[in-house]
Amino acid sequence: MRIGIEAQRIFRQNKHGMDYVVLQEIKELQQIDTKNEYFVFVAPGEDRCVEDTKNFHIMEIGGGFYPLWEQYTLPKVAKRLNLDMLHCTSNTAPIRCNIPLILTLHDIIFLEPRDKSNKSLYQNMGWQYRRLVVPRILKKCRRIITVSEFEKYHIISTLGIPEQQMAMIYNGYNDWFKPLEECHNVYKKYIDEPGYFFFLGNTDPKKNTERTLIAYSKYLEKSEVKRKLLMADLDKQYIDDIISRNKIDNIRGNMIMPGYIVNSDLPYIYNNAFAFLYTSLRESFGIPLLEAMACGTPVITSNTSSMPEIGGPDAILVNPNHTEEITEMMLRLEKDDEFYRKQEEVGLARAKQFSWRHTAEQLLQLYEKVYREINQTN
Repeated sequence: MRIGIEAQRIFRQNKHGMDYVVLQEIKELQQIDTKNEYFVFVAPGEDRCVEDTKNFHIMEIGGGFYPLWEQYTLPKVAKRLNLDMLHCTSNTAPIRCNIPLILTLHDIIFLEPRDKSNKSLYQNMGWQYRRLVVPRILKKCRRIITVSEFEKYHIISTLGIPEQQMAMIYNGYNDWFKPLEECHNVYKKYIDEPGYFFFLGNTDPKKNTERTLIAYSKYLEKSEVKRKLLMADLDKQYIDDIISRNKIDNIRGNMIMPGYIVNSDLPYIYNNAFAFLYTSLRESFGIPLLEAMACGTPVITSNTSSMPEIGGPDAILVNPNHTEEITEMMLRLEKDDEFYRKQEEVGLARAKQFSWRHTAEQLLQLYEKVYREINQTN
């Protein structure tokens, strides 16, 4: 097979969720498949995080404005390579492309009601672009991959996609997320002392940052320990507005906001955290949930969307709309040593059920199945 994989953003320095997913899939496919030929399409960037191998060709093409890259540059280059299929990995794909398409549709949040309080130009432009492109490409896709059973049936029911056109392949996590026996001080680049709560959020309303901070304020009022809260990659003005609006000034001296946390530092951040707060309103999968569990760090997560599916039946599940529930579990972890130790064990056991190797094996099986179907119809 001659397989094209769109991985436009993986060379950028500050990667996000979908970038890491396709990057790990490519690295695992390089390990398990030396037979088929791959062409990986990326935009130029500073972080050359994957290299050519004998049957993997990393092709830097164009750059600049993403819609132009995807709708013009990508199909133009791919057309010359006589590909058997093109796997587009980040929710969208070229509208005009005669190559058989496989699409990874991580979620369809862009089709759900939009929170008008979101002022992020980048997020709003991406939302509009997906709303324009996705409905026009779905029927052209030989297979639509998504990352949880929750999202699969949400896509089927919302868009009327035939179930046989869908595929569900779980994400994995990197094997360097594990309990670290030795004391490492990498976390001190971001916060002075261990034993903090860790929260990965952003300005997207689905991350539930506002309610999480309200819950933390209530925790500080009731806790005798008063643990710090480490928060990554959040705008100071956005946080100030939340504090003022909710009159929770008591959190100001207890929050640490160091900005972007390098992915390679995250194992140390999780290991030195007291607990991880993953209190989103909605997730299609939730890789950070697995990463924290794999480190043996207790996780407080939501009882909505895919999080119960990924976290498992023994995870700490709260209603993310009820700040009191989040606070209650923060305090219980702090006061109940037996409950805390049990959650460490729950996470470690659950994480073992996921891996990037298994993800890549399922992806290769899907490529082979689609290839057989293409040949049968030709």
